[in-house]
Amino acid sequence: MTTASLDWLQTLADGTRVRLLRLLEQKELSVSELCAVVQLPQSTVSRHLKVLVADSWIAGRREGTNHLYRVERDHWVESRDDLWQWVRGQAESPTTLLDQQRLSRVLEERSRSEAFFSSTAEQWDKLRVDLFGGQLDAFVLAATLPDDAVVGELGCGSAPLCQLVAPYVREAIAIDSSAAMLSAARQRLAGLENVRVEASSLTELSLDDNTLDAAWLVLVLPYLGEPTGALSEAARVLKPGAPLVIVDLLPHDRSAYRQEMGHVRLGVHRDELAVWLEQAGLTWDRYVELPPDSLAKGPALFATVARVLVQN
Repeated sequence: MTTASLDWLQTLADGTRVRLLRLLEQKELSVSELCAVVQLPQSTVSRHLKVLVADSWIAGRREGTNHLYRVERDHWVESRDDLWQWVRGQAESPTTLLDQQRLSRVLEERSRSEAFFSSTAEQWDKLRVDLFGGQLDAFVLAATLPDDAVVGELGCGSAPLCQLVAPYVREAIAIDSSAAMLSAARQRLAGLENVRVEASSLTELSLDDNTLDAAWLVLVLPYLGEPTGALSEAARVLKPGAPLVIVDLLPHDRSAYRQEMGHVRLGVHRDELAVWLEQAGLTWDRYVELPPDSLAKGPALFATVARVLVQN
């Protein structure tokens, strides 16, 4: 008997590994699916799979975050195949019968999931909105904020961002100079104890230096005759390294916005934004032109994340 044959026998001497091989010669399966079939913890299943891979009984691959395993009998030498057929025949038992029944259920569940996503893939975004609302992704992102963060919505309008993040942060501060907008903000934020609404010019914020862990300036720059002042104040109240997220209009030709919305400029050029940020002591991490929304009727938007310049 060869050394290889002795190694194969040692590997197949464990009943759990034989059960796993019986399953994997029928279908490629993930670790979680194998756990569901053999009713063993993931750590135990993974340990046995590692032995089977090392002895070339199975092959593995990654698919996203999943580890998938399969038997490739076409690559086996005749003696390995003969040994396996004999061991498999000896291993039939009530346990392997239950394994087979559970495997059938696991494959049925997989088939239903695959059929569902195959039929809905193209309409999945619409289905998510229909079932769970349009703010699902926003809530997910809001929940990633540190729970001890103090954040500021500068030029808040009716303060939609403060309302969104309030459950996840220590304090949210909504700031605007418009009495009408602040009234709408207070109505929206009623009952949220960790939200503060302040009437203030963006060029003279009432906040102390290094107060905010993050700040947002959304659709505000077209209203500012001299944006550098507001950006400098934002830089002052942000903690070192904290982000200032700016989302605003790309250059456009809708001159009616001057009369209808009070804009003093028709969008913001990337180059002029770079000048304003530098003058305010800020630099951007990234600048992204946002993909168009099929339901949006306004001009295209950009987003940038700016931080205080670090002096060498």
